[in-house]
Amino acid sequence: MSQYWSPLVQQLDPYVPGEQPKDQRYVKLNTNECPYPPSPRVLAAIQAELTDKLRLYPDPNADLFKDAIAEYYDLERQQVFVGNGSDEVLAHIFHALFKPNQPLLFPDISYSFYPVYAKLYQLAVKQIPLSDDFSLDLSAYLQDNGGIIFPNPNAPTGSALGLAAIEGLLQANQQSVVVIDEAYVDFGAETAIPLVKRYPNLLVVQTLSKSRSLAGLRAGFAVGHPDLIEALERVKNSFNSYPLDRLAIVGATAAMQDQTYFAELCQSIIKTRTTTITRLQELGFHVLPSAANFVFTRPPAGNAETLYLALKDQGVLVRHFKKPRIQEYLRITIGTDEEMQILLSKLKFLVG
Repeated sequence: MSQYWSPLVQQLDPYVPGEQPKDQRYVKLNTNECPYPPSPRVLAAIQAELTDKLRLYPDPNADLFKDAIAEYYDLERQQVFVGNGSDEVLAHIFHALFKPNQPLLFPDISYSFYPVYAKLYQLAVKQIPLSDDFSLDLSAYLQDNGGIIFPNPNAPTGSALGLAAIEGLLQANQQSVVVIDEAYVDFGAETAIPLVKRYPNLLVVQTLSKSRSLAGLRAGFAVGHPDLIEALERVKNSFNSYPLDRLAIVGATAAMQDQTYFAELCQSIIKTRTTTITRLQELGFHVLPSAANFVFTRPPAGNAETLYLALKDQGVLVRHFKKPRIQEYLRITIGTDEEMQILLSKLKFLVG
């Protein structure tokens, strides 16, 4: 470690994103990107913005994008916060809304950025174990806390909770902020956004990286009570006044407005996911129920790492986590029908 690093930096264990190797062309099923292009309206909006206006700063409030989100979910602009991808939105949430003198609660098997942010912002943490079937039991969160956060659907498992369970938690836990990270909600789960009108401590986070095919654009948002949004704005404007550039603002706005394309894209992925699960089960894989654009599956022999390496050697990338309880599982992004056929053919050869 460098002698010039701060003590905090020396303690950090940064988030590791899915690998992006460049040694060959891969069938890329490891980072939960959408296999389909963005809406044509997105590309047209970005093209129209490519003018000499790029010499000017963008709108620091990104009101065009906020208004599109507010209209889509029947909210007011003051209930919407936007950022450079949902990861930045989450970072501001950890900084602005979680209490440092009480433990932040989140699942032990979940989005691996949560413990990274907690350490960065020096928050106490208590990880709540998932059940043996990898489901999330919200009754275990009914304890003193400085905040609660979990994905719905969960990552990397893909399991989802219904709104009744979430509302029960909100009714019982009113002393701290509850954050629901809905990165994958559009593939079969039910959004908790309608609940923000009744629960002032609820914040819901979404991204345009998955169901709206904009992982390369970096746009995400949170919705909640205006008091929560104001806290996020105060942190954002103390960090970076212009997190979304001109192209991101118009592109993200167009993506929110093209509801027909969005619905068709989600249905295509859900249909492919259903077929993929059936085929994996026919090969002897155990597949967890999924409401996401990926599946979490255990090979017949539990040799997940061996299969991951073999698939990579043959030009197919999936995700393997060397972590307790899940080291025998693979997370596989749902790609196109053609991509999934390539994957399944190779798996049939490898496990046959």
